[in-house]
Order: sequence, then C-alpha cells, then structure tokens
Amino acid sequence: MPKKKKVKKRKKKKIIKKVKLKSTAKVDDKKTSITGPDEKPEIKKIKKQATEKRVYNLKDYVVYPKHGVGKITSIEKATIGEIDIQFYKILVEKEKLVLTVPINQQSKLRPIATINQINKCVAILKSKPKIKRTMWSRRAQEYDQKINSGKIYELAEVVKDLNKNTDIIADQSYSERQLFEKAYERLKSEFEAVLKVSADEAQKKMDKALGRANLSEAQ
Repeated sequence: MPKKKKVKKRKKKKIIKKVKLKSTAKVDDKKTSITGPDEKPEIKKIKKQATEKRVYNLKDYVVYPKHGVGKITSIEKATIGEIDIQFYKILVEKEKLVLTVPINQQSKLRPIATINQINKCVAILKSKPKIKRTMWSRRAQEYDQKINSGKIYELAEVVKDLNKNTDIIADQSYSERQLFEKAYERLKSEFEAVLKVSADEAQKKMDKALGRANLSEAQ
C-alpha cells in the first residue's frame, strides 16, 4: 500500500514542472517583443501628395459637378507644410469663375462626354418627359441634385422633363424656369466642347431634339 502513494506524488511533481516551463517561455516572448529605450521608431516623411490615376493636360475640358464645363488653364505647384502640392487652375467661362482643384482631389472632376454619350443625350431629349404628381418643392430638390451630380444623362433628363416647348413666362413658374435654364446651359456648354461648335449651333441641335426648333426659328 505505501508504494502506491509514492508513485502518485512523483506524477504530481512532473506536472508542476511542466507548468513552470510554460510560464517562463511566455515571459521570454514578451521580453523580445518590447523595444528598448534607445530604439527609435521609423518616421516616414511625406514629400509629395498622393495622386489619382487620371491625368488631365493643359487646355483639356473637364466637368466640375457644381459649376459645369471648365477648361484647364494651368497646372501649378505649391508647398504647404513641407508637402509639394500640384493643382489645376480651371476656368469656368459661363460663370466667369476660376477653380483651384488639387490633383489628389480630382475625383470631383470628370472628363467631358464622348460623341456617343452626346448622341444618347439627344435621344433622351427626344423622348417623352416624365410627369410626376409629387409636390413641386420635392421635385425641384430632385432636379437640383441631378443638375449638380455632374452626370450628363441626368442633366439631359432634367432638360427634357422641364421643357415646355415655349418661352412664354406664364407657362412656367419662376423656380421651374430657373432650373430649366441652369440645366439647359450646362448641357449646351458640354455640347459645344464635345462637338466643337459655337453656342448657336449647340442650341439649334438641342432645340431640334426638344421640339423647340420652330420656336427658335420664329425668333
């Protein structure tokens, strides 16, 4: 009987030794991961701004959603807080406005439409307007959002939906006419830039698609 008791005690001692070894191993790992007081972390200096993939050149036409078509007049550099920043100077002739857009924020810009996109816009202008029965204040807000979205198809839809085939002021409310003219001028300026035509020629093309050709001829 006493022999059996001794065997049990030996087993317990072995288990205690194993636990101690594991705990010391964890402490060693922690020591290796902690950096000494003399070691300094690496500091990376940002010398240039991060740029996006799209690159525009001098005299390129671009579209800034809130202002419409503009022309890049210069590409300039400036140093702000030890960071070299490049930016575009964009002239929006219709609004007599000069925009300064950093190259790394050019997601706000888009290139002007292609010929195919212009042709699709013409098809949109020829289609029937959508008549909504919601309150005008809500519709006006939707139209304004579409105009400032910078998306050419949405711009064409606003022009189509607000077109009355007439220039008689009584046929349109003041706010309705304002939105129509804003969308119409934005779209017309892009027609001019893409098709490389005068303002009058762009207007004739749009008015023909909208069914306003007879009206413009009468004037």
